Amino acid sequence: MTARQPIFNIPASVVVVGLAMIVLHVVRVALPPEESRNMLLALALIPARYAAPVPGLPGGDWSTITSFVTYMFVHADATHLAINTLWMLAFGSAVAKRVGNPRFLVFSALCGIAGALVHLGLYFGELVPVVGASAAISGQMAGAIRIIFGNRSSVSLPRNLHSTPLASIRETLTDRRFLLFVGVWVALNLLFGLGGIQIDGTGGRIAWEAHIGGFLFGFLAIGAFDRKPLDQDPSPNES
Repeated sequence: MTARQPIFNIPASVVVVGLAMIVLHVVRVALPPEESRNMLLALALIPARYAAPVPGLPGGDWSTITSFVTYMFVHADATHLAINTLWMLAFGSAVAKRVGNPRFLVFSALCGIAGALVHLGLYFGELVPVVGASAAISGQMAGAIRIIFGNRSSVSLPRNLHSTPLASIRETLTDRRFLLFVGVWVALNLLFGLGGIQIDGTGGRIAWEAHIGGFLFGFLAIGAFDRKPLDQDPSPNES
């Protein structure tokens, strides 16, 4: 008889990141409105911080450094948090199982930072804050695509994520499944996204440029984090 598999086989790194996002959101919404707003602004990525000092902006100079990471953990509302958590469970789990928990955390952080840098370059000096893990999760999605498309017979996850070759960049870019997936994903980003949330926290746009920045980094960099498939020879993978 084969050993029973757990119903929810979620990597520890995905669980930890998901719980951190949920706990932070619960703490923030439990605060009085003014304190909640200040917490959001202190953690958010705000391009105006890098153009000139902004009097009265929570977080001060320290946030100019930390916000490249902290912005990924704070979310505008419960819906925003739930969507990102579900997408991370779907795509981040595949990447974490493939590369391992420590590499997954570093990979995800770099995807999020890449997305933040793209947004910062395009909106330098803007006061609108950006929050959420979407750029990092977009990078996870890109990495998962190259893992899934290493299984050339279908679009389902391979039975053994450790033995399936990672699809090369060239193979992925010439795969119709990839082109269709990315076309739909980009169209949805363009449809729903025109920026970040408003400075007063009342609503706003999706930072779709950051999503694309994270996706491109994840797509190109997953090979550098990939662990060699167990049944492959020791020659290096194409990244």
